[in-house]
Amino acid sequence: MIKRIFIDCVFFILLALLCSCESRSGVGAGTDNFKADSIYYARGFEIARFDDCTLVTLRNPWDTLKTLKRYVLVERDKPLPDSLPEGEIIRTPVEKAVFYTTVHSSMVAQFGCIDAIKGICEVQYVTDSLILERIADGRIADIGLATAPNTEKIIDLNTEVIIASPFENSGYGAAEKIGIPIVEAADYMERHPLGRTEWGRFYGLLFGEGERADSIFFATSERYNNLKELAAKSTYRPRVLLERKYGASWIIPAGDSYIGTIHADAGADYVFREVEGNHNVYLPFEVVLDKAYDVDLWLFKYNTNHEFTYEILKDEYMPYSNFRPFKERNIYICHTTRTGYYDDITLHPDRLLEDLIFIYHPELLPSGYIPRYYVPMK
Repeated sequence: MIKRIFIDCVFFILLALLCSCESRSGVGAGTDNFKADSIYYARGFEIARFDDCTLVTLRNPWDTLKTLKRYVLVERDKPLPDSLPEGEIIRTPVEKAVFYTTVHSSMVAQFGCIDAIKGICEVQYVTDSLILERIADGRIADIGLATAPNTEKIIDLNTEVIIASPFENSGYGAAEKIGIPIVEAADYMERHPLGRTEWGRFYGLLFGEGERADSIFFATSERYNNLKELAAKSTYRPRVLLERKYGASWIIPAGDSYIGTIHADAGADYVFREVEGNHNVYLPFEVVLDKAYDVDLWLFKYNTNHEFTYEILKDEYMPYSNFRPFKERNIYICHTTRTGYYDDITLHPDRLLEDLIFIYHPELLPSGYIPRYYVPMK
């Protein structure tokens, strides 16, 4: 924790010194006065407001002492200042954006900026009804795969900004060469669920809904923390296993990831909590079975054309039947495209937390509670 605080302080001091040096050298003339926004949970970005622009600095999530990208936000109805801090200039509010993930397009729609959504990759994963309606009538274009988007369509849409999630040691191919700013949405690398929610404050600034994004963040934070305190009242902490095997490996969320954190906050003892980091790790089935065969509960997400049952799960991979939750019928499942799971996970993690508390400690919630995402497998 001390190391984390030290790194955060160093980062902020360097940011302030850099901005100050730019002003003295003439690069940032007219922006001598700036105010840094308070950031509460997110570790991936900083916001500094100047007289004539807003500077958003993204920290490299794989090396937090380095900068991933800097964006200079300038209101579109104002003349471009003669000198600005160093960074990629984006005129706000953005009116034409393309999204590589449905998570981020859903966030912007919830800000009331659906008109700015001009294209989305992998539209088969969209669950928002208003976005689906616009895809159907052509107001929102299908841009293809996130790994190989249709750059010609992106250009034809007069796209102002591309919103894409970065991956370590990976670029954006042809999209990097067309001159359109790429906003690297690294919120998924945050360790705390509310850290992801706080990234919405940055996206709100991009689309001219900063106040609405702030309001959602603070309301969500308050409700999330109230639910966390509620879960803490129970001394019982069921041992929990997450997800299932894909191919040769079982994808395990690390203990310090936002997924690991939210299950801990819901009052569960996540069986792989000791796995360090904020990413996923890939483990052989035998390792998972040896560690987790006797857990109390098993939760996993899926996206198939059929509903999972115990019979189908056993047919998929017979050794699953060796887990205690399989034998005792204590498996909960979430169909990600038939629920709003990915629509809500970033802006409203409090809703997922409430679902998990219902599974782990149903006595803490009012009778008649209806879960949004996870249901008992039949």
